Amino acid sequence: MNVTRQLGSLSTLQAAKRVGCRLLLLSLLLMLMAACGSEAATTAAGEAVPVVEGIGVGATPEQADPGAAEVLPALEPVTLAEGEKLRVVATTSLVADVARRVGGDAIELTTLMPLGVDPHSYAPTPEDLRLLNDAHLILINGLGLEEALMPVLTDLDTPVPVVSVNAGLAPLTYGEGTEAETVVSEEAADEQNHLVDPHTWLSVNNVLIWIDNVAGSLAMLDTLNVDSYFSNASAYHDELAALDAELRGQIDTLPQERRKLVTDHREFSYFAQDYGFEIVGAVIPASSTMTSPSAQELAALQKLIQAEGVSAIFVGENVNTSVVDQLANDLRLKVVKLYTSSLSDADGPAPDYPTLMRYDVNAIVTALAE
Repeated sequence: MNVTRQLGSLSTLQAAKRVGCRLLLLSLLLMLMAACGSEAATTAAGEAVPVVEGIGVGATPEQADPGAAEVLPALEPVTLAEGEKLRVVATTSLVADVARRVGGDAIELTTLMPLGVDPHSYAPTPEDLRLLNDAHLILINGLGLEEALMPVLTDLDTPVPVVSVNAGLAPLTYGEGTEAETVVSEEAADEQNHLVDPHTWLSVNNVLIWIDNVAGSLAMLDTLNVDSYFSNASAYHDELAALDAELRGQIDTLPQERRKLVTDHREFSYFAQDYGFEIVGAVIPASSTMTSPSAQELAALQKLIQAEGVSAIFVGENVNTSVVDQLANDLRLKVVKLYTSSLSDADGPAPDYPTLMRYDVNAIVTALAE
């Protein structure tokens, strides 16, 4: 099947779910059409696929406007030897899970970060550097999530395409309508509120955009497997659309006045916006776990929790809970563990993205319903 028809097909699947994704797919289509005069590769069916050159190249996170959407870089087809697969490195287990579903057996996939580690602070090992330099494609979350890793990705020995799965998504900045009130100092608020929330995967609709970015990137690099990539992407679109409806049905059982969240750090903006929750506050009033709250911030949060009648604090699986435990003990609150930035192992409660979302929504609804 022709790549442009495949892109149009995916756009149709998601049109009812997210306008931003439709625009992203249109930009991909325009990239392909604009390169029609370039030397073309072929698909497995023998149809021409244009080389994409110099269109839509995005700035690095250090250069980008923090409130601007990231974009896909220009990608050219890779020449693979017989039997060789496209080597893809994904930074987090969540990014890797989407790449696995879209790429299937056609790619050689490596997950850079071990399960349960904090993506904000992860620093690569020497073996990681070898894998990164040997990759055909590096998939990242972007939006500042992999903050400790970014200097390495911008200084590899060999040029490797780095693609943010959030390309085309309009990121939320802190303070955009989901928080009850600011519990940080004015100076800290000024510093934080211009930052974007990188935790986009906590809304299923955003991961539909991830699917399109992964499928488009793989298709441009490995033209012989275009049909497989877009077929897998289409099937996963359908699965996640059904998942979103399922989660909304469960959340609808929770009265609106109980939909109040206190979390370990600021990571639930997209979840709150898409599923109708209010963020009362966070123990660490920042998007990164690489900071710590002040006594003033904790005191303000404690008063706000009491005023709002919050019954639980939700914390990620990889977070040090000492401060949370003390706050919860003082206020007699439940501490509820969620899988927020990493999958579990295969035998755990969140071995893949759909299962993670079911686990988290069930834990949130159960805790707040009591």
